[in-house]
Amino acid sequence: MAPPIEVTATPQLRLGMSPAAFLRDYWQKRPLLIRQAFAGFQPPLAPEDLAGLACEEAALSRLIVRDARRDRWAVRSGPLDESDFGKLPKTHWTLLVQDVDKWDADVAALVESFDFLPRWRIDDIMISYAVDGGGVGAHVDQYDVFLLQGMGRRRWRISDDPAAPKAFRDDVELKILRQFDPSHDWVLEPGDMLYLPPGVPHDGVAEGDCMTFSLGMRAPSVAELMMDLVDHVVEPLTEDDRYADPDLTAPADPHQITPDALQRVEHALSRLRQMDTATLHEWFGHFITGYRSAQTAHPPEKTLTPAQLAAEIDKGSHAVRYPWSRTAWMPAADDTARLFVGGHAFGCSVPFARLVCASRELDNAALKALPAADQSALLALVNDGQLLLVRPRRGRKA
Repeated sequence: MAPPIEVTATPQLRLGMSPAAFLRDYWQKRPLLIRQAFAGFQPPLAPEDLAGLACEEAALSRLIVRDARRDRWAVRSGPLDESDFGKLPKTHWTLLVQDVDKWDADVAALVESFDFLPRWRIDDIMISYAVDGGGVGAHVDQYDVFLLQGMGRRRWRISDDPAAPKAFRDDVELKILRQFDPSHDWVLEPGDMLYLPPGVPHDGVAEGDCMTFSLGMRAPSVAELMMDLVDHVVEPLTEDDRYADPDLTAPADPHQITPDALQRVEHALSRLRQMDTATLHEWFGHFITGYRSAQTAHPPEKTLTPAQLAAEIDKGSHAVRYPWSRTAWMPAADDTARLFVGGHAFGCSVPFARLVCASRELDNAALKALPAADQSALLALVNDGQLLLVRPRRGRKA
């Protein structure tokens, strides 16, 4: 028998089962509705806060309005203006804001509940606020997603038919399915969570005002991986690296591409075939921790010296990780680690790599306890803008 598509969570089992059972039976295999996965859930930010964030220049936001009578959709990308919200109809609109976990520490804390997944696979937490009838239409995502109901009620319809048609409408800006035949129909209450593997057609419609927290995975396409790998291989090449044929002889047919010419082509492209495992692993660490959006770290105006870093630590400074810095690490030689942060690599100890990946803040005591080799990695992270040194606040004078 197939595992159930709907379960109820318990305080000990947020997924309604063990993480091992979820990964075995559901992950990238079948949908799952988890009733009260986050029992008593209270949204860490209000709709007004989300609207304010959508007005920020650096935020990624969209406002989607549906004309239900004519089945037309209008999409506006941020940054939005306060006046945009005053022009909205009473029903059938949705506000979407991506990367909210980068802006709000309380939203970011939700990620801790998904430690059964590799952290570098998690992309972001997107939040949607919708009024009655609001949604984005029936669609499919090419990545795993957890849809947590944070406020109000949302009706979700999905199709678990592997052969469900995936063609999109060509009359709207959004990628809305041309045909959608749902096999399941649920209404989610606050704290309920729906897991969907890649490629599952689904449609969520607000029943009254509601807010949904969407935790999406990072799933690069093979084409994206290959293009970035080629860019990585090409980067050190210069204008002098070209196809060459100093051994050329007069051809019998000047129009033929000869075996000798093809051998030269193979030699010119041999860097890809000759890439060793260590180089491939290093590239992937750079790639998977790179910024998906345009947000990049800002190095300090003046590069810090080791002595200046030591002085900052002596003054009680702690380190805060840049909010958009994606982190991961892998073992290296001699029990050391390669730490990847924001697409850059740093050599350090395994404990330091784990500390940076697991902590948004490194307190002063942790900085003082670092061995000399990790002090060098810390300095490199600070000078790269991935860690920001923050001095302690001075107490008020009486």
